[in-house]
Amino acid sequence: MLYLTCEKLNLKRMYIKREMENKLKPAAESFPVVAILGPRQSGKTTLARAVFPDKKYVSLEAPDTRSLAQEDPRGFLATYSGGAIIDEIQNVPELFSYIQVMVDERKINGDFILTGSQNFLLHERVSQSLAGRVSILSLLPLSIAELAAHDDLPEDYVPLMMKGLYPRVHKEDEIDDREWYRSYIQTYLERDVRSLKNVNDLGAFQTFVRVCAGRTGQLLNLSALANDCGITYNTAKSWLSVLEASFIVHLLRPHHRNFNKRLTKRPKLHFLDTGLACNLIGISTKEELEVSTLRGPLFESLIISELLKHSLNRGMAPNYYFWRDKLGHEVDCLIDAAGKLTPIEIKSGRTISKDYFKELKYWNDLAERPHEDSFVVYGGTEKQTRSAGKVLGWQDVLNVLADES
Repeated sequence: MLYLTCEKLNLKRMYIKREMENKLKPAAESFPVVAILGPRQSGKTTLARAVFPDKKYVSLEAPDTRSLAQEDPRGFLATYSGGAIIDEIQNVPELFSYIQVMVDERKINGDFILTGSQNFLLHERVSQSLAGRVSILSLLPLSIAELAAHDDLPEDYVPLMMKGLYPRVHKEDEIDDREWYRSYIQTYLERDVRSLKNVNDLGAFQTFVRVCAGRTGQLLNLSALANDCGITYNTAKSWLSVLEASFIVHLLRPHHRNFNKRLTKRPKLHFLDTGLACNLIGISTKEELEVSTLRGPLFESLIISELLKHSLNRGMAPNYYFWRDKLGHEVDCLIDAAGKLTPIEIKSGRTISKDYFKELKYWNDLAERPHEDSFVVYGGTEKQTRSAGKVLGWQDVLNVLADES
């Protein structure tokens, strides 16, 4: 009993309050099962245990527990007849059908809280086995707003991009960030990727991941990616889907509105955590990042990730795109909310320049819409309102969503 009490106190002391709490509680009041999916170490277990401290907890990472659940699923679930938090549920997908039977019999909302690394087909399995009984939420690493509320947000974005936003590197001061990311990459490869039949060469896959990191914030060219990694086009396509399904990358799709112009059909590749991307690229100091040609693309990925977190933390489908025509004119992000399009330019510079508005002006003239409803999110902190659009510092990126919220 003393151990459990100390464990709860320690959890409370280290816990960084997550925005998803506001969605998780209502979801558990409306559905018998809530599934929290997301990348490894994004804080899923900590969130579930903080919101539901009185629920029993079991992890299917432990081999003996996993064996019991696989060999005797009925007996395993009988141990948790009062409901439970079941961690790393992807390790025993056979449990889904038995959970379905149990919740149908019990008819108790918030009965089971399932957490799991977005392990490729896990989302599909949860949806099929627990259709109509489950609320599925996706948790990414910490957001800028969450760090700011925890009083842990640096004044400049470069240290943040280097450190990344995984909770562990912010909760433990003594941790070596670079060593943690190296361990994270190895764990991801060994635990998740190794189980895939279509990834039979982990060395080649690791090279593929590193090459992808070097192309964050850029248009996806699968043929060039495959050639640089010495793999086939179909292999590159398959491996990219692995990275996307496990929340390592996000493919930002082009918006369909063309204004009678020829548009690119290729998505843009964004790493969802810049700390992970920097480690994969080999950027090890703030000074290296400052002068790197990838500083701008990494900053763009940081801002896109923040927008995605805003939507996912609220259980909403992301409605973010980009726009680019064949002449090279581009808007970094378009928010499509109820048919209203809001263009955003993302610039890593810390000094506002009139050139930041050039592509916004081009797009607004094509769309025949007011220029003042546009945004520039840049690497500084000053806010401005201009006739060409509004300027926001990187810390205030969510202000572009004020009307949507």
